[in-house]
Amino acid sequence: MKRDAASQSMDSELEEAVCKLAWLNFACARGDLDSGAALLAELKVLLTRLPSLPPSFEKTPNAVEELKIARAIYENAVILSLKIKDREAFERNLWQLKEFYINTCGIIAPSPDEYPFLGLNLLRLLAEKRIAEFHTELELLPLEALNHPCIKYAVELEQSFMEGAYNRLINAHQAVPHETYVYLMDLLAKAVRDEVAKCSVEAYDYLPISVAKKMLMFTSDQELLEYISEEQPEWEIKDCSVHFDMAKPKSHMDLPSFKVIKQALSYARELEHIV
Repeated sequence: MKRDAASQSMDSELEEAVCKLAWLNFACARGDLDSGAALLAELKVLLTRLPSLPPSFEKTPNAVEELKIARAIYENAVILSLKIKDREAFERNLWQLKEFYINTCGIIAPSPDEYPFLGLNLLRLLAEKRIAEFHTELELLPLEALNHPCIKYAVELEQSFMEGAYNRLINAHQAVPHETYVYLMDLLAKAVRDEVAKCSVEAYDYLPISVAKKMLMFTSDQELLEYISEEQPEWEIKDCSVHFDMAKPKSHMDLPSFKVIKQALSYARELEHIV
């Protein structure tokens, strides 16, 4: 019996998706990110024509294969967004990927990369200091996930962050469990330095350059100077020290509006005396 035209069309679209995914993998492997982004855009349009995907989950003859290929496409989308350092696309693709991890249980076999990608999500939340969401996502994971190296890595980083053991966080950059974690570890390192910088401003009027370099975990004076120039323009370098005076929050009594009010009250008191 011949299959109808709609069924044959679905087969051809699935074959096209498989072919384009192979080209996407090839483009990413050779570092051709522009071609990868173009192929990914075409694949996402193609996926909209497959009825077995979320949220409909229609039971089509090719449902299993369609779900597998769609999941693989979104796994590649997450990796590509990390390579091009597009944080918004990364978060969006990861959210869509989680739909496949959560809602296809029992329909297709688990992805071997599921826990590394869920660990990426935890690391993202930690780098953005969204600690409450970090713990919410952690509680949603099955118990066996906690023993996976990628999940354990994210949990240990969060513990170091909460303890203020920032040197452990920086050192952990050298022991990432998956190559895709490098970009987010860079973001986490920046978040840690910004936190240390904020505490330094509140605690000190100035620090010798050598001390500031050590506290901010830089390996050279040049790295420290570049950080100040790009991230902390209110800090001043003078007398071989980093001065924080301009960055300190001003007392409300020093604000111009309070000075005007104070002066007006003084005039009022003088007028009272004259009358």
